[in-house]
Amino acid sequence: MELWLLGSKSALLLFIGYMLYGTPHDDSFRPAYMLVLLIYTCLSFGIPPLRRIKMASLAVSALSAALAIYGALELHPVFLLLAVPNLYEAAWGVGADNWQTAAVLAAAAWLLPAQNRPVYALASALCLMLYMSTCALHKRLALREEERDKLQDDARRLTRALADNEEYARQSEYTIKLEERGRLSQQIHDEIGHSMAGALIQMEAARRLLDSNRAKAEELLGNAIVISKEGLERIRLTLKQSKPPAEQLGIGRLQLFVDQLSAKQDIRATLNYAGDLDTITQLQWRIIQANVTEAVTNSLKYSGAESIAVEVLVLNKFVKAVVRDDGRGANKVVKGLGIVGMEERAASEGGTIIVDGSRGFSVTTLLPVRAGS
Repeated sequence: MELWLLGSKSALLLFIGYMLYGTPHDDSFRPAYMLVLLIYTCLSFGIPPLRRIKMASLAVSALSAALAIYGALELHPVFLLLAVPNLYEAAWGVGADNWQTAAVLAAAAWLLPAQNRPVYALASALCLMLYMSTCALHKRLALREEERDKLQDDARRLTRALADNEEYARQSEYTIKLEERGRLSQQIHDEIGHSMAGALIQMEAARRLLDSNRAKAEELLGNAIVISKEGLERIRLTLKQSKPPAEQLGIGRLQLFVDQLSAKQDIRATLNYAGDLDTITQLQWRIIQANVTEAVTNSLKYSGAESIAVEVLVLNKFVKAVVRDDGRGANKVVKGLGIVGMEERAASEGGTIIVDGSRGFSVTTLLPVRAGS
């Protein structure tokens, strides 16, 4: 608002200066013209710093308008043009209606001689259009700021909700681990604890009968050995049933990694797999996970990609893990520490790495299928 007011006042001052000094007039009034123009200029350009003080701003606007009216009545009618932006400035300060202000300005036109009214009407109309356009712009800006504040509040609320959800997920994971430990402990106690206690009792009895009844002692020891073997077998079966298969652990970690990548980064990430995943050993899964993580990190840093695809394929002789993006490729691939590290990990299992930068960027890890795996 301040800019259009200053601009309109400057334009009117130039126009009035031309009318007063560029056309023939009585020279005796010229010092008075200059004094009024200088005082008006000081008042007008002193208003913006007082904008934050509402009453002071209104007082200066009213004083400037009064000076313009005085100049119009006592010196020259053209001074009334200077009152137009000041009245709009006062209307803006008190929140008056646009058309009410325009009506007041139209009524003031009767103070001018008939030959000056067209110029006054033109100046008033131009100021009215500028004022209404500026008011509409301020309303739109206020609406945009309100929408921005709302979006910021929503973003903060979603951030807090996401943090709460992550904390809840960590607590849930910890609780699940505790429950699983408790379940295993209770299961081992129920299924094996009594058996091992019985075996211990029989071994204690056998020790007491070893001198007096050796045959009975040997029988009790045999029973204790059988019970102990059965208990150990039950422990082994319980732990085996509780442990998920290696392929589920490997592909599950990869799927979790890809899901977190899509959720936390502005990028589309997908995972596809095919073949007999049972043939992939745990060590190979660790190599695949490390190489995929390194390749994805490089894509995020350097490629500017919008999507990343991860594939795990089990072929007849090789396990093939590919990370491919649609970002900036490279005609000549320079091996950094990341690629060298991937090559070393693959070579530890007899595998290799293939890097291609022709269409996007892709890193392929090839590992041999182990016989009997």
